[in-house]
Amino acid sequence: MESFLEVMGIEKLSGDELTMTSPIKLAYLGDVIYEVHIRTYLINTQKSKIHELNKMAVSYVNASSQGYVARNLENFLTEKEWSIIKRGRNQKSTPPKNANVSDYKYATGFEALLGYLYLTGNNNRIFQIIKESIKLIDARSEDE
Repeated sequence: MESFLEVMGIEKLSGDELTMTSPIKLAYLGDVIYEVHIRTYLINTQKSKIHELNKMAVSYVNASSQGYVARNLENFLTEKEWSIIKRGRNQKSTPPKNANVSDYKYATGFEALLGYLYLTGNNNRIFQIIKESIKLIDARSEDE
């Protein structure tokens, strides 16, 4: 199966180029990757109206949930994956007023990891990480 870049006639970034890519750029892509997978999950598991699906999606994709996931995935991730989260977490950024700074930084790292994995074509690993993320968020919701 051809990738989007192949269809467009664009060369993929090499491993070195990808490693040097700004974590903020990776997070920019990872944010969309995560949201589309969460929405796909909800559409296929919930019998709710769009308004309710959107509220549910927000509970998975907000900075608090993503920060929680990033902190709790450390033992699930490879050393390389964790280093990408740390690089993204350490980037200078301004969180929205409603977000905790630490959560926002870890959420950025989490999104950077998903963007990196997408650009490397590692979709199976994206699926594993998002599946684990959903489990973590669902378990956290049950505890509250």
